[in-house]
Amino acid sequence: MNPLGALLVRDMRLSIRVGGGALMGVLFFLVVVTLVPFAVGPDLALLKKIGPAILWLAALLASLLALDRLFATDHEDGSLDLLLMSRTPLELVVAVKGVAHWLTTGLPLIVAAPLIGLLLNLDPLAEGTLALTLLVGTPALTFIGLIGAAIAVALRRGGLLLAIIVLPLTVPVLIFGVAAANAAIVGPVPFGTPFTILCALTLASLVIGPFAAAAALRQEME
Repeated sequence: MNPLGALLVRDMRLSIRVGGGALMGVLFFLVVVTLVPFAVGPDLALLKKIGPAILWLAALLASLLALDRLFATDHEDGSLDLLLMSRTPLELVVAVKGVAHWLTTGLPLIVAAPLIGLLLNLDPLAEGTLALTLLVGTPALTFIGLIGAAIAVALRRGGLLLAIIVLPLTVPVLIFGVAAANAAIVGPVPFGTPFTILCALTLASLVIGPFAAAAALRQEME
C-alpha cells in the first residue's frame, strides 16, 4: 500500500480506538444541541433563528475533541520521529493526518446534522443548506486545528493550550459559515457572498495549515 494511504488508514483506526472517533463526536454534538432548548426555552421561532449558529458552534467544539491526540500519540510512541525522518515530505504527512481526522470527526457530524437539526425546528431547506456549509467549512476547522496540535504536541496540558490557540483562529470560519446558512434561510444577504468567502477560507487553510504545522513540528522536535 502507498505509505500515505497506509498512514491514512492507521490514523483513522487510531482515532476510532483511542479518541472514540465518529461516535464520540456525534454524541457530543447531540448533547450540546439538546441542552440548548433547555437554556433558551420552548420558543420554536427563536430556536429556528439561532439553529445554524448552535450547530456550527457544536461542530467546532466537537472537532476539538480528538485534536490534542493528533500528534501526541505519535510523539509518545516514537513514531513521530520516524515520520520526521522519512523521505515523504512532512507537509504531506500532516495533510494526510488532517484528512484522517476530518473523516472520523467532521464527516460524521455533517451526516448527523440534518437529523439533529430537527431538534432546533429547522425545515428541510435549512437543514440541507446547513449541511452544505458544514461540508465546506469543517475541513478548515481541522486544518487550522493542525497548527495548534503541532504547537502543543510536546507540552503538558497541551489540550488547554490547543483550545486557546485554535478557537480565535476559527472565528472567521464560524462567522461566514453561520452567515451563509442564515442567508439561505432568512436573507437578506445573498447566499453566494458568505459561502464564497467560506470556500476561500477553507482553501487557504488547506494550504497554510500543513505547512505551518510541519514547521511547528520540526521546531518542537529539534
